[in-house]
Amino acid sequence: MATKSVIRDVNQHVGETVTIGAWINNKRSSGKIQFLQLRDGTGYIQGVVVKSEVPEEVWNDAKSLTQESSLYVTGVVREEPRSQSGFELTVTGIEIIHLTENYPITPKEHGVDFLMDHRHLWLRSSKQRAILLVRAEIIRAVQQFFDENGFTLVDPPILTPSSAEGTTELFHIKYFDEDAYLTQSGQLYMEAAAMALGKVYSFGPTFRAEKSKTRRHLIEFWMIEPEMAFTDHEESLRVQEQFISFVVQSVVKNCRKELEAIGRDVSKLEQIQAPFPRITYDEAIEFLNQEGFEIPWGEDFGAPHETAIAGKYDKPVFITHYPAGIKAFYMKPDPNRPEVVLCADMIAPEGYGEIIGGSQRIDDPELMQQRFQEHDLSPDAYQWYMDLRTYGSVPHSGFGLGLERTVAWICGLDHVRETIPFPRMLYRLYP
Repeated sequence: MATKSVIRDVNQHVGETVTIGAWINNKRSSGKIQFLQLRDGTGYIQGVVVKSEVPEEVWNDAKSLTQESSLYVTGVVREEPRSQSGFELTVTGIEIIHLTENYPITPKEHGVDFLMDHRHLWLRSSKQRAILLVRAEIIRAVQQFFDENGFTLVDPPILTPSSAEGTTELFHIKYFDEDAYLTQSGQLYMEAAAMALGKVYSFGPTFRAEKSKTRRHLIEFWMIEPEMAFTDHEESLRVQEQFISFVVQSVVKNCRKELEAIGRDVSKLEQIQAPFPRITYDEAIEFLNQEGFEIPWGEDFGAPHETAIAGKYDKPVFITHYPAGIKAFYMKPDPNRPEVVLCADMIAPEGYGEIIGGSQRIDDPELMQQRFQEHDLSPDAYQWYMDLRTYGSVPHSGFGLGLERTVAWICGLDHVRETIPFPRMLYRLYP
């Protein structure tokens, strides 16, 4: 009697007969032996069909199998040190579920547009599967870090009446008789939650309507946004570097096989341990000008600038104390130098750009009122946010991590489109 198993667990059934539901990833034959490359979502294993050892019907069924055909395969688990999994299956029985014809994604090279049009099938490839497993591990590690460090998960709304940062790059919708927008950040709501629960974090989708086609941008992406009451800028930086170190090392520990399958140099990730280097915006400007970039004080950094700065380090680097004029209205000015704010962007190494943006928030009611006026923000729309400063204001800080950019960096990918199951990009809404 065969035991039902999955490929991931065959190590528990050596010498036993098992049945596995699988798809044909590939197939080859050497006359009297057929080699079935099987996948079931949990892993890969080779099924060996020997003509002289199986009924003719089983042999013919194996011969008829095509790429991505589905089947129940029964066989004896054997140790096989030469195989990637360390095991193989000596096939004794096959029950075909569905024979696939003309599967569109073949082992040959395909263009990116073709693969994106067939994203629902491209996900089945070994590389895309490995990326999704790494993404899942990152999410698991994110939640573990915050859950074990006294944070409470809070879910902010996706539909909002106003912008979180005063930008116009929002998706507008009609909310019955009112105007509403798809959220670009849950941060303001997380500040409210922090005043109730102390340390909180959110994890959910956010949307940006900017018409950008760079390798770092998606229209719909996922953000992790912690907010901490009674926490200053310096304390927040320490949380950020401990957080990133924990997540990266969790992936290295639990997804080494997937990282190697993608071709990632794991040794670079093993170096990601807190503390991280820090430079000020002033120091970054000075460095960039020395490197031949003509960038005046007061301008924000673009991808080439961030890449140049990151190139000096083998860990993420914090760039701190940006000019207030290029940062969001809610960031607290440096008391010793009010033209800059207590903020930091964390730039990933290897040219992956900003993965975290954070700051200490303004807690002074009068200054926040002044910022509303300077940024022409509606007092009515933001009255609830002002209330957080009116009723028991405290020093507080927070930050946001972009999940897809983090996946791209940890996996060493050229483009964020492969970091999310179904990417939403400029001119890309299918499938």
